[in-house]
Amino acid sequence: MAKKILICDDAAFMRMMLKDILVREGYDVCGEAANGLQAVERYEELKPDLVFLDITMPEMDGIQALKKIKAFDTSAKVIMLSAMGQQAMVTECIKSGAKDFVVKPFQSQKVLETVKKVIG
Repeated sequence: MAKKILICDDAAFMRMMLKDILVREGYDVCGEAANGLQAVERYEELKPDLVFLDITMPEMDGIQALKKIKAFDTSAKVIMLSAMGQQAMVTECIKSGAKDFVVKPFQSQKVLETVKKVIG
């Protein structure tokens, strides 16, 4: 059965690009969220195998959303999406339980390598 992935990014274009990469490889993109609040709600509702979570989003940023998702499910697997120059935030995300991160603009090869490393 295909692994279920939730994509959370405030930019619809980024969600679409990521979804295309993942669907082409046979992953099931079970949902999307445009802000951190939606990300937490969608996670609780869909219980995906993996979450892509942008750091900078409205309503609730990715770091807060990550902490809430990990509080809800300690085994949640989250990969952070970060723009260049957000290294300090990425470090905080890893300390807060993120499994890895992908820097934007992302290359499909890097995205797929990271997904395989985190969920196989």
